[in-house]
Amino acid sequence: MIKKKIKRTIRISKYVIYKETLIDFKEHFWSFLGAFFGIGLIAFMQSHFLPKIENTFLVGSFGASSVLIYGAIESPLSQPRNLIGGHLISAIIGVTVYKLFPETIWITAPLAVSLSIVFMQFTKTLHPPGGATALIAVIGTEKIKSLGYMYVLSPVLTGTLILFVVALVFNNTTNNRNYPTNQAYKRFFKWQKLKNIN
Repeated sequence: MIKKKIKRTIRISKYVIYKETLIDFKEHFWSFLGAFFGIGLIAFMQSHFLPKIENTFLVGSFGASSVLIYGAIESPLSQPRNLIGGHLISAIIGVTVYKLFPETIWITAPLAVSLSIVFMQFTKTLHPPGGATALIAVIGTEKIKSLGYMYVLSPVLTGTLILFVVALVFNNTTNNRNYPTNQAYKRFFKWQKLKNIN
């Protein structure tokens, strides 16, 4: 009995290790293309349509979002609700915290990040790069700080929507990739059914 358990555990471990170390070149190719075009499109718009002094369209948290929505598309943290909602909520919180305590970075930085985490948890929109979006509103350049609540609309909402549209295109080009994932669809339809019952 114990020998059977040990053999089974070894067999499962070998399979898991094999699956985890397996390199899927097609998957990596589509992740690369999605991230390249998503970030590239935002950078192109920034460099061609905004004056050099106003280059605030590309924020650092978009890089982390790209890792999730192009490289880990099945993660619950990568789904559209999390991507868009997480960034928006965090941007609003970051700007609000900065407006309340503009000169006290040792309060604004941790407060913006921690409040954004809690609000994303409450709204079920947890998206790790959202913490960076809140932090950028507090520690960013003077140009970003001077945007005030416009920071929420542009660059945050606009950039997030660009990343999302590119994710829809590149993550659904092949049969092996589906974005949003089926689980996200299932949750949506389950919610719709509950809504119709009530």
